[in-house]
Amino acid sequence: MAVPKRKTTPSKRGMRRSHDSLSIDAFQECPNCGELKRPHNMCPSCNHYNGREIIADKA
Repeated sequence: MAVPKRKTTPSKRGMRRSHDSLSIDAFQECPNCGELKRPHNMCPSCNHYNGREIIADKA
């Protein structure tokens, strides 16, 4: 069975884990209401996407 010859140093361990961190979510302002929304997604507060209303309000 393969066994490491030497202990992995904290520096090498950190270099290996450098890509494991979570990325920050991207947000942009909705052109209709000004709320923050995810890009390429419908705005959850005003139901607009690409300049038009997707889901009509029930009121």
